[in-house]
Amino acid sequence: MSHTILKINASPRLDGASRPLVERAVTRLSAPNTMVIDRDLSNGLPFVDAPWLAANWSDPATRSAEAKAQLALSDELIGELRAADTVVLGVPMWNFGVPAVLKAWIDLVVRNGQTFEYTANGPRGLLSGKSAVVVIATGGVPLGAPVDHTSGHVRTVLKVLGIEDITVIEADLLVANSDTVIPRAQAAIDALELRHELARPVQETARAKKLQKQPYVPLPPLSDRGRSP
Repeated sequence: MSHTILKINASPRLDGASRPLVERAVTRLSAPNTMVIDRDLSNGLPFVDAPWLAANWSDPATRSAEAKAQLALSDELIGELRAADTVVLGVPMWNFGVPAVLKAWIDLVVRNGQTFEYTANGPRGLLSGKSAVVVIATGGVPLGAPVDHTSGHVRTVLKVLGIEDITVIEADLLVANSDTVIPRAQAAIDALELRHELARPVQETARAKKLQKQPYVPLPPLSDRGRSP
């Protein structure tokens, strides 16, 4: 049976921490029949604007050529998600949240009638049956801390799309602990099971739960900083 992985890198840094971990996860989850779709967000994406919104809310049955052109990139990105069995997403935390280019990607793929729909009970995702591995790298903020506006955001978006099988690979606190954080994250990746061969339940990381009330730890002086996300 064929298997498709959508690889998404949100970090513009080729020497950052998240990219090699994403590559390791893709390798771990790949089989001889695996196809990888590579979406490198560091190449940039446009932000949603008024013409795009007008096109998105236009009637598909009478949508103009101009409106279709406005939505062409969004359609392409959504097509990549639909084609994927597994999404591997690399996310560096910037200023407590996701990079702007990842937010741009989110706004382009979360579309009513395409990737989710409104029901009497709230939004329902239309991309069910997929799994996601999310590598989150932070410099000085622990995942699950009150100022972590990254991990919850990404989980929420994936679940709105209908992706419930989510594993978070934690590469946090790299500034002070890169010597231990990277090997721990690598070990977590090496322990991943091949989703297309063995189904697994949703992975809500125990460590993140434990850190829900952990306070923010300020960064050390620049001279003491280690590897960044």
